[in-house]
Amino acid sequence: MGWIWTLIVGAIIGAIAGALTSKGESMGWIANILAGLVGSSVGQALLGSWGPSLAGMALIPSILGAVIVVLVVSFIMAKISK
Repeated sequence: MGWIWTLIVGAIIGAIAGALTSKGESMGWIANILAGLVGSSVGQALLGSWGPSLAGMALIPSILGAVIVVLVVSFIMAKISK
């Protein structure tokens, strides 16, 4: 049951990051989950694990990390599609 909770929190973090960057409309729910999970790892590696946490993910660093991931991926995808 723990991994389902992690996927749900990852999806929420990814959706928040997509909404903050205006890139969420083009992302599907699987991309939101991946952005949330990868962003959580990136954010906690860069900023530590401070603030409130859910499912083992510190929310504020995770959201900031997911925003970074979404921006980097959207930049790379824009360069590839040209």
